[in-house]
Amino acid sequence: MIKSALKTLGISSQNLGSSTGQQWFSKGKEFESFSPVDGKLIAKIKGSHSKDYEAVVKQAADAFLQWRLLPAPKRGDIVRQLGDKLRELKPILGKLVSYEMGKSYQEGMGEVQEMIDICDFALGLSRQLYGNTIHSERPGHRMYDQYHPLGVVGVITAFNFPVAVWAWNTALALVCGNTVVWKPSEKTPLCALACQKILAEILHHNGLPEGISNLIIGDRQAGEWLTADSRIALISATGSTRMGKEVAVTVAQRLGKTLLELGGNNAIIVTPDADLKMTIIGAVFGAVGTAGQRCTSTRRLIVHERIYEEVKKQLTKAYGQLKIGDPLDTKNHVGPLIDKDAVKSYLNALENIKKQGGELLIKGKVLEGKGYESGCYVQPVIAEVENHYEIVQQETFAPILYLIKYKGDIRAAIDLQNSVGQGLSSAVMTNNLQEAELFLSAAGSDCGIANVNIGTSGAEIGGAFGGEKETGGGRESGSDAWKAYMRRQTNTINYTTDLPLAQGIKFDL
Repeated sequence: MIKSALKTLGISSQNLGSSTGQQWFSKGKEFESFSPVDGKLIAKIKGSHSKDYEAVVKQAADAFLQWRLLPAPKRGDIVRQLGDKLRELKPILGKLVSYEMGKSYQEGMGEVQEMIDICDFALGLSRQLYGNTIHSERPGHRMYDQYHPLGVVGVITAFNFPVAVWAWNTALALVCGNTVVWKPSEKTPLCALACQKILAEILHHNGLPEGISNLIIGDRQAGEWLTADSRIALISATGSTRMGKEVAVTVAQRLGKTLLELGGNNAIIVTPDADLKMTIIGAVFGAVGTAGQRCTSTRRLIVHERIYEEVKKQLTKAYGQLKIGDPLDTKNHVGPLIDKDAVKSYLNALENIKKQGGELLIKGKVLEGKGYESGCYVQPVIAEVENHYEIVQQETFAPILYLIKYKGDIRAAIDLQNSVGQGLSSAVMTNNLQEAELFLSAAGSDCGIANVNIGTSGAEIGGAFGGEKETGGGRESGSDAWKAYMRRQTNTINYTTDLPLAQGIKFDL
């Protein structure tokens, strides 16, 4: 099944490790891609050597000189062609995402749809890279600002969204006139190879340099090459807060630019005026979707004491109906964690919950037996805790939902929600207009994403995606996130024969 999908995507043993269709990677470390679905080895892939990296960055820099001069609408048309090809390959690429990463087939398909959506967005954007006209204080002068491409953009992505986050960055970076060097997670290299090959073929078909889009496969060292390289104008990095802090320091030392999308510790506040049916659906999907391995996964459910017991009852009942198993089987709700290290993190979190005084309403365990041979399937957990517990303040990439009780009005719940280091996504479930508006006000959620009557995960590409505090402050995808991929230039034109100075300064010769 997967061999057939790889063949359709043009991936074979002959091009595993290729950057743009050429055989760059011949001396680097070998990586193995195992599926968390069944534990089987999918492929062995040659990573990039430092010499390979140098060749890739050089071709990206050379390609930029040509790509930046192509009119933005023409660049947009290349991205349109990428979107069209993704429409054609959506079921196949979605299947590969599901099998290599472990998310459900529906979520894999949804991730490819995100890629298609951002291509559509970027196509329209290619005719809307607007600057402003500014009235000058000097007579006979015109001022305006405009945006130019940065150069080579480095994109570092995580395993949990192995294709969509690359597309978010690449579609915008390309229409803005940049070239891209992508360092994907070494846990999902086949998804990256598939995307790179699709775009490389489109570039080749249009007579454009394949170095416009580039791929390096490697571990942490490959990421360090990118972040320390002054030829890389912008580093867009998605991953843990720990990783983001290291990237920020390294890039800041060379005065480069960063766009950071880091950890989340997302909460849904449930007030007495909430629709509980909607609440349970939103909370369960947010907590167990992608086996809790989304940066926007729901980690905390902050419930008013008046409805706490009823929410707990309904939530526990809903968890009892979850089907855990092969994510390619559409009857299942929850697939595996990415690998055995993620399972260890899950088990360690359960021990810490108990040590710090929490109670496991659903105990949690590693599932064994037929269909669970990979050892990566775990039972989703609900735990009653206090918000201040150290384990609750951390992000655990696993299906663990913390149930927290609050008293008083919504302000108390907002204080609990905001009292963590991360600030990515948040939500409130209420039919009370005053509560909803307060939650969205300056006195409300401190997160980059704040929702009313929907959950914390499942963001659309039309809005800017990102968060505050330890989430890094970056914005990707929609709205005016495109500006991060460009440099602003202010221009003043004097169309007179005089040279008046600003602020009325006199300088006569």
